[in-house]
Amino acid sequence: MVLTRAFQGWLTALAMTFAALFAAAAEADSLDSFLTELTPADLVPGAEAFGPVRSDVPVAPVLKAGETVAYAFLTSDFVGTTGYSGKPIHVVAAIDTDAVLTGVKLVKHSEPIVLIGIPNSKMVKLTESYAGLDLKAEAAAGGDAHDLDIISGATVTIMVIDDSLVRAGIKVARALGLGGLSPVQADGPTREVDMAREEVSDWTTLAGDGSVRRMTLDVGQVNAAFEATGDQRAIKRPEPGAPDGTFIDMHMALVSVPSIGKSLLGEAEYRNLQSWLKEGEQAILVLGRGSYSFKGSGYVRGGIFDRIQLIQGDASVRFFDKQHKRLGALATADSPSFTELDLFKIPADAEFDPAEPFRLQLLVQRSVGALERTFLTFDLGYKLPEQYLLPAAPAPKVVEDETGEAAAKAALWQRIWKDRTLEIGVLGVMLLVLTGVFFFQFQATANARLFYWFRIGYLTVTLVFLGWYANAQLSVVNLMALAGSLRSGFSWDAFLLDPLVFIQWFAVAAALLFWGRGAYCGWLCPFGALQELTNKIARAFKVPQITLPWGLHERLWPAKYMIFLGLFGLSMVSIPLAETYAEVEPFKTAIILKFVRDWPFVVFAVLLLLAGLFIERFYCRYLCPLGAALAIPARVRMFDWLRRYKECGSPCQTCANECPVQAIHPTGEINPNECVNCLHCQVLYQSEAKCPVVIKQLKRRAKTGSPAPDVTLGRPPANHPNANRTKVS
Repeated sequence: MVLTRAFQGWLTALAMTFAALFAAAAEADSLDSFLTELTPADLVPGAEAFGPVRSDVPVAPVLKAGETVAYAFLTSDFVGTTGYSGKPIHVVAAIDTDAVLTGVKLVKHSEPIVLIGIPNSKMVKLTESYAGLDLKAEAAAGGDAHDLDIISGATVTIMVIDDSLVRAGIKVARALGLGGLSPVQADGPTREVDMAREEVSDWTTLAGDGSVRRMTLDVGQVNAAFEATGDQRAIKRPEPGAPDGTFIDMHMALVSVPSIGKSLLGEAEYRNLQSWLKEGEQAILVLGRGSYSFKGSGYVRGGIFDRIQLIQGDASVRFFDKQHKRLGALATADSPSFTELDLFKIPADAEFDPAEPFRLQLLVQRSVGALERTFLTFDLGYKLPEQYLLPAAPAPKVVEDETGEAAAKAALWQRIWKDRTLEIGVLGVMLLVLTGVFFFQFQATANARLFYWFRIGYLTVTLVFLGWYANAQLSVVNLMALAGSLRSGFSWDAFLLDPLVFIQWFAVAAALLFWGRGAYCGWLCPFGALQELTNKIARAFKVPQITLPWGLHERLWPAKYMIFLGLFGLSMVSIPLAETYAEVEPFKTAIILKFVRDWPFVVFAVLLLLAGLFIERFYCRYLCPLGAALAIPARVRMFDWLRRYKECGSPCQTCANECPVQAIHPTGEINPNECVNCLHCQVLYQSEAKCPVVIKQLKRRAKTGSPAPDVTLGRPPANHPNANRTKVS
């Protein structure tokens, strides 16, 4: 009883300890805790303090001289994109009031070091290079306004960091209204224009209530703006005229709204406008006067108005000549005179919402050379006055946008798959060819010399393309990540991020049912290919080969299983710790980093390859935890494809002696847990020079005058020795 109480007390203490650890871990992954590890100047040069994290939006003000100059945020608070590990990559960034990132810090990640082909310092440096990213441009371009700096060996991780930073930054900017970005509306009824309101007003009323919006720039303002850029070429070519002279006086109105349209255009012209517009289309009226034209000459040369664009949220609309009409005059008697009066149609597929704010961006250009120009932009904002809108419906309860987040994650992996279309195609061809070889292995192995060079060529493609070029080396870390994902809540997102690895794992799963582990280990593993190819070179230079005694060889087999079980057990306690010990796999050093790594790792990988010069596939035979993991379910395969004679093993030992990995027992059975499906035994099965059964049968035929065997159809005639084959598993 005392022991029982003690055991219960121990369990309670253990549970409390784990609860405390998990609580600490949860706290550690908050913006508050990460900010304690950073200084304000890390995120904004010259900043002195962080303010408290806001309760409405999880951001912290960054203070300089007591004023808020930016907002710090944690990407994982806003997006759920995960990397190889299935966990978020935590990045703290700061965004200023103009929606520009002022500083970025990678604060925590769980990416497996075995699969990420760059040092952590390089990841940190690349993440910090996002400082200066303009999120207004990213919102307008759907996140594609910048060039993605992909580093070989970390493609997926870098794309996850990029996606998290851009999407989280845009969400913060919208939530806080930074840089003019509008918040995304919650799902539910939206405001609608009151199309029944048709009263006519004069110009003074329309300009006064905001139905017509105005932006005026004088020559002095434009020259000062170009001077602020610091571009000496532009400064030396100022706009001519008096500083207070009108550069442009631009007005805009949403004339597809009945009351505004009838007031400015008149009844007849408004009816013409309605007949011009199709369902879902809107129209704006743009008026201008001054020395600068908002139309320019681009629409004459190429049919596009390149000096203006309409922007609403993420969407932008550029106008073409087919979307443009000139207006002769305004219907309002008290309006000023304009030199340019133009109607522009907003197409339905722009998904423009007239009830939401938008802006018309004016591009001001200045020639700085014979063919060079520099540019500035100025925005004319517009919001439809409240009297033109129907009463708002009660706001729905705001819920977490899980659908949008899932769509964004799907868009990321789909983008990666699209970018790697060529590599996916090549891998698909490789898998089809290998499948054909396995299904028609009797024909494939009929010509020993031809099959030898086919295998050498295939392994070379595996090493160079799958390994060194595409970095598509499978690892036991993949299996540990899968196990961790199953424990914490399975999601496909992390596994879909690397298409070549994903496709290979599906192919491996299918191959395990048909052929066992050898389909991958013997043909598609880049490090296995490297071992075999280097051993072939060693044999060409007469390097002596060592054949271990069967008893010793059989006792070394379990080593890789113990390594795998040890790593798997560690992963139950700590995946990062298991990933560290998974460096027993030399894949990262030899394949992903191509030996460009710290010397202890290089020495380890080279020693394994040196051992493989004397004992073919030394690492595969005795140490590979991935091979062990694949060998465990190898017994579930549905078929025994490898053909054997009843004489194999007793008395014939040819296949056992020549098996490259000693997977054939002296008694003749092939061990599926160790076989790499190189098909060399199938070459020997048909060999008229080495197989005693075939040689004996050929001699018998020579005496009796029987016809020679026909193997072209993959099925020997009844009198061929292979007709009496047996299969041994």
